[in-house]
Amino acid sequence: MWAVAGAFGVRFGFDDIGSGQFRDDQYIALSALLAVAWWIMLELWGTREPKILGSGTDEYKRVLAASAWLFGFVAVLSYALHFETARGFVGLAFPAGVVGLLVARWLIRQHLSMARRRGASTSRVLIVGGPHSAQHLVESLQSVPDAGYLPVAVHLPGADSVERVASTVPVTGVGSNFDSILGAIVDTGVDAVAISAGVNMHPKDLRRLGWELSARDIGMILAPALTDVAGPRIHTQPVAGLPLIHVSTPKLTGGKKVAKRTFDIAIAGLLVVLLAPLFLVVGVLVKLTSPGPIFYRQQRVGLRGSTFNMLKFRSMRANADSELLALLQAQGSADTPLFKIENDPRITSVGRVLRKFSLDELPQLFNVLGGSMSLVGPRPQRDGEVALYDDAAHRRLYVSPGMSGLWQVSGRSNLSWEESIRLDLYYVENWSLMGDIVILFRTFKAVFASTGAI
Repeated sequence: MWAVAGAFGVRFGFDDIGSGQFRDDQYIALSALLAVAWWIMLELWGTREPKILGSGTDEYKRVLAASAWLFGFVAVLSYALHFETARGFVGLAFPAGVVGLLVARWLIRQHLSMARRRGASTSRVLIVGGPHSAQHLVESLQSVPDAGYLPVAVHLPGADSVERVASTVPVTGVGSNFDSILGAIVDTGVDAVAISAGVNMHPKDLRRLGWELSARDIGMILAPALTDVAGPRIHTQPVAGLPLIHVSTPKLTGGKKVAKRTFDIAIAGLLVVLLAPLFLVVGVLVKLTSPGPIFYRQQRVGLRGSTFNMLKFRSMRANADSELLALLQAQGSADTPLFKIENDPRITSVGRVLRKFSLDELPQLFNVLGGSMSLVGPRPQRDGEVALYDDAAHRRLYVSPGMSGLWQVSGRSNLSWEESIRLDLYYVENWSLMGDIVILFRTFKAVFASTGAI
């Protein structure tokens, strides 16, 4: 609404509007019509559905899609009708409105996330399923309070006893008949029922449960035994009345590969130009405060096992590599695939500041421009670290390594090796350009918060 009003004022002049000199009701009607049409389009695309609010990128994607379809239609229509002024007006309203909408949605999401962490604006959920799957689902939902699901009870159809689930929420019962489950729903007064994998229920009972929940305006959630698979890779296909779930193969080829590479070159090139003065200042500080070269080059393992020289501003004394093995052995981590030294004595005073704000990583922008790295991806590791990979960890090499990645913005260097690998594999399996953009924004936030060096 404000974007349309602003575009109207810029296009036709705020002074004319305020003084009453602007008389053409045609454009006033266009503004009102565009605002209403935009609101309707956002509604039709489901941008306000509770299931997408507060987490994930679907909300932003729907806002962009709804806006693009509307303004594309208006632009084509105005061109066909030779409505010159309308084209200029739309050209102003579209970018301003989209940016305004995305910023507003982000601010609302921050407010909603804070409220959900306090226990407000949440959906009370009854978990129904087998002991192990129910336990896993409870822990998963509790780990992401921003999603807005609050497990309040567990029901175990067909379980031997309630003691088999060591959960922080109460177990309401173990009956597998429909009435016992319905009784648990009534007793707990939940807003949604989540059916986890391994539930001991007949398909007819599940269907009947769905009917009953619909009549009571209670949501029904099915949680299949799929982990670390992003929504865009999951598609359902009805066959003989069964909703078969298809999981597409992760691929970074063709148009997706071109889009990622184009994005990398554009952003990295822009950052090199904008940060050129900072490069100069950091280089001088490194040279003046410690003997040795300004840049540090180290061989790392990249896409499909290929090697390349990764660039950094030198943050350690010149002979640091020769001391690594002794420090790892003293720390007791020489046989782990993450060569990280706690309170590393090799770091210089300037290097400590550079690492705190990840300024030592900036020369890797040239690696990105050269194609050996990407802005976002798994962190490139040394040959010795890769030699300790198991089969799962080797999947990190299916994409180009990145300056930042999912595990860096999820805890930066403070995460365990196992959790880092899990997040890297999630990225490899579920890559998207929108996901890269979100990770980059979260990277800037993590850098300024300086919560552990990337």
